[in-house]
Amino acid sequence: MTLKELESQILALPSTEKAAIIQTLTQTINIGARGIRKTPGVCGGEACIAARL
Repeated sequence: MTLKELESQILALPSTEKAAIIQTLTQTINIGARGIRKTPGVCGGEACIAARL
């Protein structure tokens, strides 16, 4: 599959699925920065500042 084909398939997805893809990809990129995360069981599942990635 080419990048262009993948892009076309992603653009055809509903917004909720696009958001899930973005979340998954950002979790796999280690840039050494802090971020805001929602983790079930941490802070009641509310958004909080994440520890170093």
